Amino acid sequence: MNMSKFYIFVVMLLCSLTSVAQTRFVGADNDNIRYMGRVNFANRFAPMMAYPGTTITACFTGSSIAVQMKPGSGYFMVGVDHKNYHKIHFGERDSVIRIASELPEGRHIIELMLVSEEYQSQAEFYGFVIDDDAQLVDMGKDNRPLIEFIGDSMTCGYGTEAADGSVKYDPSNSNFFYTYAAIIARELDMRFTVVARSGIGAYRNYDGNNDAGTMPQWYDYTLIYDDSQKWDTAGNVPDVLCIDLGTNDFSTTGCDPELYRESYEKFVRHLRGLYPKTKIVILSGCMLAGKPLEQQNGALDAMCETLKSEGDKNIYRFDFTPQDGSLGYGADLHPSKAQHRKMANELLPFLRTLTGRK
Repeated sequence: MNMSKFYIFVVMLLCSLTSVAQTRFVGADNDNIRYMGRVNFANRFAPMMAYPGTTITACFTGSSIAVQMKPGSGYFMVGVDHKNYHKIHFGERDSVIRIASELPEGRHIIELMLVSEEYQSQAEFYGFVIDDDAQLVDMGKDNRPLIEFIGDSMTCGYGTEAADGSVKYDPSNSNFFYTYAAIIARELDMRFTVVARSGIGAYRNYDGNNDAGTMPQWYDYTLIYDDSQKWDTAGNVPDVLCIDLGTNDFSTTGCDPELYRESYEKFVRHLRGLYPKTKIVILSGCMLAGKPLEQQNGALDAMCETLKSEGDKNIYRFDFTPQDGSLGYGADLHPSKAQHRKMANELLPFLRTLTGRK
């Protein structure tokens, strides 16, 4: 957005809110705002994000708070003081949404998590609108360890809120907040980063359509399908890195297990070069079964054995139990919220042992 137009927009916004209460705007460049996940700050007044799970947090005083985003920025889960989480939507006509009002006196925490995939429009955060006599408060540095999740639709939360598997995907029925990845990050109390895209693979995407590029091609960039900025991997080294890639490689005919293994291994070697001490967990998801699952697991086991034989002691394997429908399905037969909870329950003990987090 042109900056002159942006500030005119802010003035108009504040004027529209003064009829309700005296308010003021706090821009996205405020030093007291925390960002978690991959965010492009090329424009510090309108930082961009695309991956689900990207989170904005702030501590504020006052009785109310509203959020201002670019129209069309998608779906977010918001909560105040770590409770009353609910989903909001910035549609094409939405620019500001009030999150809370009539709050008790004192300090409050607002959390704003992107829960839809915004790789096409790219969500843009402009700032908060707070009471005129309120302010944002320094929260200090977040020193919790960092866990990163690389994956596909399962990690994104594709269709988690759909009534059953016959429902077709829509951004409105998807929600990263309920995924195994989000649950694990909350329960381990860790910072987290998500690099995931529905339909993406390790060497080929769903149905073999690689026109947009696979995960190894896009991992090094801040935002997927946007090569304008490289991600600062040196400044964002995860303590633990969980990778779930392969469902799209194997879910349709034509997958070559050996090409899958070769591409995946090359990708893991690249990640190891970026993160020499990170504990890397290679996952197989819950959506494959039968021969495709056997081929995937065989390739992953062989890859990990090769890397371990070369001296890499921080490579681990973990397989989720395949879904059987007993916990229902999300859109297009993807995992339901209950299935994601089961996945988290399976992986949590393994990660607790690996990280020492209780």
